Amino acid sequence: MNIVITKKAFDWYKRELGLKPGDAIRFFARYGGCGTVQKGFSLGMAKDEPAGEPAAQTTIDGVTFFVDDSDQWYFDGRDLTVDLDETGDEPVFLLQ
Repeated sequence: MNIVITKKAFDWYKRELGLKPGDAIRFFARYGGCGTVQKGFSLGMAKDEPAGEPAAQTTIDGVTFFVDDSDQWYFDGRDLTVDLDETGDEPVFLLQ
C-alpha cells in the first residue's frame, strides 16, 4: 500500500491544520459516512502520532501522513491518493 498526497492537498492540510515539520496525520477507518471500499465505513483523518510501525506512510516537508497497521483492512490492498477538490475546497480520497 502506498500513500500519495498531491501538492494542492498538502497545502490545504498545512493551511487548515497549521501543520509544521514533525507533525503527523493518521488516516483511519471509521464507522459510517460515505465510503466506497468497505460497506458502512468511510475514511477519517486526525492529527496523531504513529503508535508503532505504520502499514504505509509518506513524509512531505517534515509532515508524516500514515495508516496504522490496524486500519490496513479498510484499504483492501489499494493505494491511497489524497487530492483537493478545489470547488468544495476539501480533500478527496481516491483508492486505487
